[in-house]
Amino acid sequence: MDLRQLRAFATVAETGSVTRAAARLNVVQPAVTRQLQLLEEDLRTPLFVRSRGGMALTDAGRTMLEYARRILDEVERAR
Repeated sequence: MDLRQLRAFATVAETGSVTRAAARLNVVQPAVTRQLQLLEEDLRTPLFVRSRGGMALTDAGRTMLEYARRILDEVERAR
């Protein structure tokens, strides 16, 4: 788990879309998809339910989003 993965995860959770998250993060969509895959592999659980309509958080994803936001906030405060 690293900060890029957490940022990608939180941004997808906020936007509901990998494409919109990639645009907001100024990266390509496959990079965001890969960061999510790596994070889910590391945590050994799916964080999103994927559908044509977008991405919705699983229960584990909602819990992880709380932690991710806290971690990202603390990193910004430290800077």
